[in-house]
Amino acid sequence: MKIQTTEIPDVLLIEPRVFHDERGFFKETYEKNRYTGEGIDAEFVQDNFSRSKKGTLRGLHYQIEHPQGKLVQVMRGSVFDVAVDLRKSSPSFGQWCGYELSDENHLQLFIPPGFAHGFYVLSETADLFYKCSDFYFPEHERTLIYNDALTGIDWPFDTTPIISEKDMAGLPFDKIECFD
Repeated sequence: MKIQTTEIPDVLLIEPRVFHDERGFFKETYEKNRYTGEGIDAEFVQDNFSRSKKGTLRGLHYQIEHPQGKLVQVMRGSVFDVAVDLRKSSPSFGQWCGYELSDENHLQLFIPPGFAHGFYVLSETADLFYKCSDFYFPEHERTLIYNDALTGIDWPFDTTPIISEKDMAGLPFDKIECFD
């Protein structure tokens, strides 16, 4: 597999090995020893699966206690996946990075704890699968509003996004709780 650092060095873009033939393809989506050997030493404890229709925006979510690292990949379709650094001690505090993840490019994004995460669906439907390094605690979940002026995420909207009421109630960057 190939690992590339992003604009935020702790967020990693991963290109797993994919073996194609006339039947289709095979890829190993995670193997602890290989990922640990590449510096991704998160102990994943929960897997999540999300199916969303075109134009859906989910996020930007994080847990202020029990922060989750995530290994994100798309099994079907295409999304624009975003991470926002919420670690006050980080040189990239407040910065974001975003990448298209799809079933065609097979890319994965590793987002360490201390980041808000969200995605926008580009295809007719998208199946997003991600591993988490801590369990979900709804009482600690927070939401950064997707259109915050300070973070300035350049979402590739081609239509008005479909957003849940919970996500629309997200707070702007200057009002959210952040990590030390």
